[in-house]
Amino acid sequence: MRVNGVVESLDIEPWVSLLDALRDHLGLTGPKKGCDQGACGACTVLADGVRINACLALAMQYADKEITTIEGIAKDSADTHPMQQAFVRHDGLQCGYCTSGQICSAVAMLAEHAAGMPSSVTPRQGGTHLTDDEIRERMSGNLCRCGAYNGILDAIKDVAAQEAP
Repeated sequence: MRVNGVVESLDIEPWVSLLDALRDHLGLTGPKKGCDQGACGACTVLADGVRINACLALAMQYADKEITTIEGIAKDSADTHPMQQAFVRHDGLQCGYCTSGQICSAVAMLAEHAAGMPSSVTPRQGGTHLTDDEIRERMSGNLCRCGAYNGILDAIKDVAAQEAP
């Protein structure tokens, strides 16, 4: 599989989760094992740009996909992604445990919205302004036990405003 732009060859059992493959076999500890049931979002990574819960995915299912973790989210490894910068600016983190999943999810969420993908808040495609309710609904799969939601919301709005045409 290709992880953060690097082709990786793994010799693992077919039942190994993508999360365990990333953490235990590749040493990528950004994605966290929170609930291990797909309920918290701490393990969120991108598979071909689409956010997934790595704890629910078998690594074998993603052999032909591009997997991006928080370690590879920035285009240049010597730099940080604008979303990472916004999270710091707006105090969108406290303990940091959920932060990598939150950032990966937020990056993909903005791409989904830009592509006109509907949500429960905006059931029709395209042309909708990204409201606070829209962001909250689209990010509802990522939990923060510290309650940094206001900072997370502000960070996402900041990046959305920068990306707006």
